[in-house]
Amino acid sequence: MPDPIQIMEADEPLWQEYNQLATRAYGHPVADITRLRDHADIRVALRDGRVVAGGLGLLLHQFFGGAPVPSAVISAGAVAPEERGDHLASRLLTERLRPLRENGAVISTVWSTSNGYLRRFGWEAPVPVFAWSIATEDLKRAFPRTGMNIDHGRTQHSDHLQRDLARQWNGPIQRPGWWPDWLDSKHDLTTYQFGTAHDPTGLLSLTTKRHPQHGMHLTVHDFWAADIETVGEMMAFLGGHHTRAQVIHFRRSALPPYPTLLHHLHRYRLTAQAWHPWMLRILDIPEAIRLRGWTTDRDTILPVEIESEVGGTWDRFMLHITDGAGEISPTKAAGAVRLTRRQLATWYAGGYRSTASARLSGLSGKDESLTALIRSTAELEPWLPDHI
Repeated sequence: MPDPIQIMEADEPLWQEYNQLATRAYGHPVADITRLRDHADIRVALRDGRVVAGGLGLLLHQFFGGAPVPSAVISAGAVAPEERGDHLASRLLTERLRPLRENGAVISTVWSTSNGYLRRFGWEAPVPVFAWSIATEDLKRAFPRTGMNIDHGRTQHSDHLQRDLARQWNGPIQRPGWWPDWLDSKHDLTTYQFGTAHDPTGLLSLTTKRHPQHGMHLTVHDFWAADIETVGEMMAFLGGHHTRAQVIHFRRSALPPYPTLLHHLHRYRLTAQAWHPWMLRILDIPEAIRLRGWTTDRDTILPVEIESEVGGTWDRFMLHITDGAGEISPTKAAGAVRLTRRQLATWYAGGYRSTASARLSGLSGKDESLTALIRSTAELEPWLPDHI
């Protein structure tokens, strides 16, 4: 019998049908289906000529080790409620990745509540994700103003600053030219630049909405600072909203994982809310290793065994990192460390910070081998503040 499911790129009528399906599947309109239409590859699944599933895929770059790595970013996947439970999502996922892989993607990232489902296909969460809330008065007390120059609006210089700072973490997206306009249209952001107009050291974006009783809700979306002085000034600026906003909310993953609040608050009265984490998958191991940035002060040669893409078997590789370059090639030598596809993604993102955390994730090997492996990606911390 012919396959009742057809998967194809969406034309205008199919896109419209997918948009309507996503609204029904999510229970609300998914605005990015319209906003990202000109930038995304859109695939849909049809049964008897009717759209029963669909999703977006974007070819972007993410910084790892300071280098931009081409990534297949998956978003807005939807399956009709009456079609769920028949593995349609997994079939569509494969087809959504295919054109992005053909165009150079060697890794893939997704924000999803279906963590267990995606782990079956090799995605893993490198780091937990939190949203934070803090009393505005606490910020005001902890961080005095220093008189740093603050300008309303973003500039080309602040966009360059954001890109330079993004290189200092494993995971941030190298934002394309259309990104600021898309963000502003999606969230109606208010943006401030800290420092001099031509040499900014901080970028802060936030949204506000009226509080039902008094004042406003204030949520931080972008928090980028080049030094501790700028961090303090940005926190003080937020504290200056105390007459209108009782609480400052940092959107999930908006606050970088540095200890400024821990080390400065007079009373540590933060509220943390855990969110579903971002997940990473390695699509092409040799190319992902080659394109990633590596430290220049290490010379590592390590045999490793990595779970094959089909699962159940293990492939042997020699990992060689030297003079800021990395490569991995087949070998017959037994691996000093064995990694599943998910453990490989966590390691790639710098998610293992010690041999203890690696062992408790299931990695095995001699201490010196695990240490060499972990140190090769742990110079920069994993952080993805961008949402698609």
